[in-house]
Amino acid sequence: MKTSRPVLAFLLLAAVPLAACSSGEEPAQEAESDALPLEVTNARLVLPPVSGNPAAVYFDVANQGERNIAIRAVSVEGAQNAELHGSMEMDGKMMMDSVGQVLVEAGSTTSLESGGYHVMAFDLDPSLAAGASTMMTLTIVGGDTMTVPVEIRAAGEDR
Repeated sequence: MKTSRPVLAFLLLAAVPLAACSSGEEPAQEAESDALPLEVTNARLVLPPVSGNPAAVYFDVANQGERNIAIRAVSVEGAQNAELHGSMEMDGKMMMDSVGQVLVEAGSTTSLESGGYHVMAFDLDPSLAAGASTMMTLTIVGGDTMTVPVEIRAAGEDR
């Protein structure tokens, strides 16, 4: 089939506005996080005292919505792997292990902190340094995501 030049020119000109519209869109990840009724505050990554060990991430998350929300996964920019963890006492000893999810009840705030739920960040990039920041992405049950900045603190600094 032979296409005439005016038809080709029309198709090319019609594609230009579409391309211009799509280049200004925000990534889906940011659009999804706007729909979540969560607010993350006081997010901080505490570097390990011994290089090569995992770091801990602590933060507060408020659910301003009318339904419970569960965080099922987390990733930290500059860490090869990150896991939700919980601390518990067993036979008089403090133990820690990964957990499948952290529930944030409707209308409440959940604190991820030392001695409770927290995030462990493994295999850190050496460029992560105290005084800088990185980004953390929370994945919610159902697939929505939310990305927030995280302050980086030195080992031993206030958690």
